[in-house]
Amino acid sequence: MRPYEGYVYAYPHKTAYRPLDPRPPLREVWADERTDALFLYLHVPFCEMRCGFCNLFTRTGAPADLVASYLDALQNQAEAVRQALPPGARFATAAIGGGTPTYLEAEELARLLDLAERSMGADFSAIPLGIETSPATATPERLAVLAERGTTRVSIGVQSFIDAEARSALRPQRRAEVEAALAAIREAAFPVLNIDLIYGIDGQTPATWRHSLDAALAWRPEEIYLYPLYVRPLTGLGLLARDWDDQRLTLYRQGRDHLLAAGYEQVSMRMFRVPATTAATEYQCQSDGMVGLGCGARSYTSRLHYSFEYAVGVRHVRAIIDEFVRLPRDAFAVANVGFALDDLERRRRHLIQSLLQAEGLDRAAYKERFGADPLDDFSLDMFAARGWVEDDSARVRLTPEGLTYSDAIGPALFSPRVRALMNSYDLR
Repeated sequence: MRPYEGYVYAYPHKTAYRPLDPRPPLREVWADERTDALFLYLHVPFCEMRCGFCNLFTRTGAPADLVASYLDALQNQAEAVRQALPPGARFATAAIGGGTPTYLEAEELARLLDLAERSMGADFSAIPLGIETSPATATPERLAVLAERGTTRVSIGVQSFIDAEARSALRPQRRAEVEAALAAIREAAFPVLNIDLIYGIDGQTPATWRHSLDAALAWRPEEIYLYPLYVRPLTGLGLLARDWDDQRLTLYRQGRDHLLAAGYEQVSMRMFRVPATTAATEYQCQSDGMVGLGCGARSYTSRLHYSFEYAVGVRHVRAIIDEFVRLPRDAFAVANVGFALDDLERRRRHLIQSLLQAEGLDRAAYKERFGADPLDDFSLDMFAARGWVEDDSARVRLTPEGLTYSDAIGPALFSPRVRALMNSYDLR
């Protein structure tokens, strides 16, 4: 079994979504849902550059008038969505992603945060708020706005501290710019700094990987994410048709062991953190809903996952954004593209979302929710036989080697229906 089949950050995958006909009103979609601990996600589909490995929903070089129009549309969407949510709906956590949210100027970031608080009712003085940034856009002016408004976590995509490796990943950046951005983030005193690094870059060696790990550790980040390089269709690296697989397992194990020795704990295959670095929130990804605003954002209820159209290719992304900013307000009151989850898919999602975390699946919580033991619903024998899964009366969890193969185990647990939809998706 190949170790790098796919990164499962959500189930079902967005390529399993299809246009909904008829398009259900959001008021009906959310009518019988628990809404006391929701996740608010805002998507900013703009970047200063597009990295060679990137398949996110984003465009580069957005002019100021398009950014303003996008924020106008986001305001209309926020008002329509808030009216559709049941009375008393509240948010337990929030995040702003992209793209690069700090592509927005300081005043635009303030407007985005105003929208989230005043229109959606999020209280950033009481709940965690995370945002993504980049070395080129983590300026003191932008960071000051974020700090003043209660941002608790800033994640910066460094990928490599070696300029030549960054260029190999089609991410032109200079080490001095990276260090200046990290210094500005630390100066702003956010509670949590996360640094993203990538292993498997063309030309990367154990020695250069160790160099980037140590350069990151010098900033004493509360979190570090280690991402394997994935080369996907329609991305810059995907057009080069090279083989990127050989060294990833070796570099992963080296990175994992180095961070564990430095005192970090492993939360998942990708996430490592300083012990006790957690934000107080009631949100549970297995069972609580998510409200997404903007192009590229997805929303989750217990029965329906939905979004707008998705694309990777530059032309299609731009066309979707251009359409989004022209939509009338009532167009945001319905779900457009999505996937309906039956009971077995809900159980499968709970299994996948739990098993791929180091703490594993709480058997009692699963039984309380679904009335059955997870191992009666799903056979994990093929993984247990490889030494990847262990269980006791309380939990089912991946072994350290199982975590290594998370990107094989997750996709292997997808339902036949989801796999068929993904395989037939017309990637644009």
